Amino acid sequence: MTVRIRDYMVLEVEHFRTTTSVREAVARLMRSRHHGLPVTDESGKLVGFVSAKELLRHAAEGETPLSKIMRPGTYTAHPETALDDAARIMFRYGLRDLPIIDGDGRLCGVLSNLDVVRSHFERASPTKADMLKQLLTERYHLPFEIRRGLVPISALRPTQWKVFEDELEGRRYELERGFAEPVLVLQKGKEWILVDGHHRALAAREMGLAQLQAFILTCDRPEEFAQQVTGFEKIAEDHHLHTVGDIEIDQSSHHPLLEVTTQLLRRVEGSEKGPAPP
Repeated sequence: MTVRIRDYMVLEVEHFRTTTSVREAVARLMRSRHHGLPVTDESGKLVGFVSAKELLRHAAEGETPLSKIMRPGTYTAHPETALDDAARIMFRYGLRDLPIIDGDGRLCGVLSNLDVVRSHFERASPTKADMLKQLLTERYHLPFEIRRGLVPISALRPTQWKVFEDELEGRRYELERGFAEPVLVLQKGKEWILVDGHHRALAAREMGLAQLQAFILTCDRPEEFAQQVTGFEKIAEDHHLHTVGDIEIDQSSHHPLLEVTTQLLRRVEGSEKGPAPP
C-alpha cells in the first residue's frame, strides 16, 4: 500500500501573507521553531516561501511587505503524492519543509523532514508486533491479532525495571514533536502489558499525557490465554512492577547505544593524533 503525504502532513500551517511586513515576519519566525514559512495571497493560494536567511538579508527594510522581497514560486506537492516521492524531492533540494497545495493551489498542509522520518519509524514498528505475534502463537498455540489504538498510560504494566535518563530526555523531545513511534502492548484480560516502549511511556507520563498510540496484541481465545502465565508477567512480578511509575530512572550511566557512539567518536578524534592504543 502506498503511503501518501496526506497521511503525515500537518494541516494547521503557520504561514505569512504577502502583505506581512519584514519586521512582523522576523518577530513571528523568532517565536516559532521554523527556519522559514510559506507565503500566501489574500485568497490563501501559495505564492512563495520566505526563509530566515532572506529575512536577515532584508532586516533593515522593516516595513517592506514580503511581496517585495520574496522570490515567487516554491517547491510544492499535493496530498495524494506518494510520501517516498516527496522525500526524494526534499532530499534532492535540501528542503526542511515542503508546502502542500490542493487542486486550486491553496495551501492545505506542510510536510517536514521530521514527518518523513516519523513515517519510516511507524512503518518499521509493525515488524516488532509481527515478531511478537509469531512468538506468542508458537509458544501458546493460540491465535493472536494485532490492532492499532490508544492505550491508557496509567493502566500499563511495565516489563522493564530500569530506563536511562539520557534516553528518556530524547523520548520527551520526540513526543513534543509528534515523532515517537507507537509502543507495543499485550492485552490480557483487563491488563495492558507493556512489551516495548518503556522510555516513551515514562516520558509521556511525566509530560502529563493520558494515552499513547500503540500496537496492541490480543488473543482470539482470551479464556484459554488467561490460564497462561507469560514470561512478561513473571518479569513484572519478580521486579515488583505494577505501573509505569515503578520503573527506575538510571542517572548514573548512559544508554548503551549512546555510550558506544561516544566511544566511536573518541576513537575517531584520537585517530587524528595517531593510532589508538590496542
